[in-house]
Amino acid sequence: MENWYPDFDKGKGLLPAIAQDYKTKEVLMLAYVNKEAWEKTLETGEAHYYSRSRQKLWHKGESSGHVQKIKEIRLDCDSDTILYIVEQIGGAACHKGYKSCFYRRISKKGTIDICSPKVFDPKEVYK
Repeated sequence: MENWYPDFDKGKGLLPAIAQDYKTKEVLMLAYVNKEAWEKTLETGEAHYYSRSRQKLWHKGESSGHVQKIKEIRLDCDSDTILYIVEQIGGAACHKGYKSCFYRRISKKGTIDICSPKVFDPKEVYK
């Protein structure tokens, strides 16, 4: 049987985790997971990450209510990148209010346009 447990040693304790919408397949965000976040995700069925800026475990949606319900988890061939396939509650993954954290599209000419809908006003949600 293949090893299904992430190799946290490769990332010095932190591995990238991509969140993807289970219906649309849109990439919603990228964050980092440590062993504690991994175990909490498996235990609760909701995405948990490790906040590098706050240096602590982070339950996605803990302040906004926009949690990510795990539908499926995939591990890449090297066991050092995690893919969470999720149901995004509240319609927004981005703390800036957009559906996806990848809401800016850069053209070949260097112009930027918004390519993901804004779902909420962060000033209202994060008071």
